Amino acid sequence: MVKPITAAALEARYQSSFGRAAGYLPRSRKAVDAWLTDLVAKARKRTAEHVPTVKALAELLESDKPLRDNVNLMIEQARQLDPGHKAEHVKNIDEMLKCLDEITVTAPEYRLDPKERVFFPMSALFCYMMATQAGWDAFRDERFNDALLTILRDGWCAFLDSPESRYVLNEGPNGWLCQAASEQNKLYEFVIPEPGALYGGFASFNAFFNRHIKPEFRPNGAKDDPQAVLSPNDGSVVRFVSDVQEDADITLKGQPYSLRQMLGGYEHTDRFVGGDVFQSFLSGANYHRWHAPVDGIVRHVERIPGLLFSELPMKDVDTSAGTLSQGYQANVNTRGLVVIESTVPDIGLVCVIPVGITEISSVRFSVAVGDRVTRGDELGYFSYGGSSMALVFEPGKVDFTVPNNTIDTADDGAPLFVNGRIATKK
Repeated sequence: MVKPITAAALEARYQSSFGRAAGYLPRSRKAVDAWLTDLVAKARKRTAEHVPTVKALAELLESDKPLRDNVNLMIEQARQLDPGHKAEHVKNIDEMLKCLDEITVTAPEYRLDPKERVFFPMSALFCYMMATQAGWDAFRDERFNDALLTILRDGWCAFLDSPESRYVLNEGPNGWLCQAASEQNKLYEFVIPEPGALYGGFASFNAFFNRHIKPEFRPNGAKDDPQAVLSPNDGSVVRFVSDVQEDADITLKGQPYSLRQMLGGYEHTDRFVGGDVFQSFLSGANYHRWHAPVDGIVRHVERIPGLLFSELPMKDVDTSAGTLSQGYQANVNTRGLVVIESTVPDIGLVCVIPVGITEISSVRFSVAVGDRVTRGDELGYFSYGGSSMALVFEPGKVDFTVPNNTIDTADDGAPLFVNGRIATKK
C-alpha cells in the first residue's frame, strides 16, 4: 500500500512529473490550482448533456459500483491533499465528468507568462487524484483507463484534428503564432503552410503540433557512414541499458525493461533478449515526428493500446513520478512498434517504439510492412500529447556514441536531434 504523501513530497512529485518536466504544466503548482478553480467553475455552470465519450464513462461508473466507489474515494482523497482547498477541487463524479466535457472542446492556449502554461488539461485535472492511494488503483483499472482513452482519442483528439481547434493559432498574446511562442518553439525551423495567413494555413491545432521540419535544420549527420545509427527523434537521453531480459519486474525502482511487455508479444521477441534499450524524452517544444534510425525493410508495424495516467507503482510514493516512470511507461503505456530489418550486415532487427504518455497518447504511422526505408525517412508522428521514444537492438550489435544518463536526472540528458548519430555498428 502507498503511504500517505506529505506536502513536501507532493510538491516534489509535481515538479518532477512528466507534464511539468516536458513543459506542458507550469513551474508553480499554484497556477494549476488557479486553473482547476476556473475549470470547476465552468463545469458547475454547464447545463448541456455530456458529450458522447464522457457519457460512456458516466454509464460505466453508474453500472460498476466498486469502480464508482474507488473513483469517489480518489476524488475525496485528492481534496484532502490540499488543506484549506487552495484550489476548488471537484466534489464528486458528476463535476469530474463535466470538467471532462469542457476539456473535449477546448484547445490549449499559449501563455506569455510561464506560470500560466497549463497545456495538459487532463493531467492538471488529475494532478492531485494521481497522487492518492485510490488513484493508483483507478488509473490502472483497465475499464476506467479505456474510457479515458476513448474520451481523449474520440473526443479531445478529434476536436484538435478539426478546424474548430484553430482559434488558438493566432498572433495575439495567447496565440501559438505570436513572437514569444514562435521563438520558444523555433518556428523558423518548421514548415508554415501560409506564413502571415489566417491560422498560418494550418488545418487544425494538431496539424500545427506535428508540423514538418525544414530538412536543412536536421541534416544527416552520418550520410557517409552506413554503419551509423541515427536518432529517430528530437529530445534528450533518458538512459540506455544492456542485457535486457524477456521478463522482468517493472515495478522495481531500477525500472528494468521487460521485452515481453514492451513488445506486446511480437513473434521475434527472442531475438532481442540480452540486447540493448535506448530511451529518450521529448519535451513540448520538440519536433514530434520520428524517423528511421537505420536503412532497411519494415517487417512489423503495430499500435499497442495501453495505460494513460498510471505511474511507477512503489511502496513509497515516487516523487519523480513522471521522469522515473518512463521505463515503466515504455512497458505499459500506449505505444507503437516499427521493426526494421537493417540492410547493413550484422545490425539485424531494430525496434522503434514511440511511447505515448498522458494526454491523447496518439501514435500514428507513416509506413507499412514491406516498405524500404532509408535513414531519416519518416516513420510516423505523435499528435498532441506527451511522448517518449525507445529503441531496442539485438545483443552485441551496436556501441552507443552519446553519453548515458542517470536515473536521478532522467529529463536532463544529452540533447538529441533527428538524423544525429547516437550509435554505430560494433
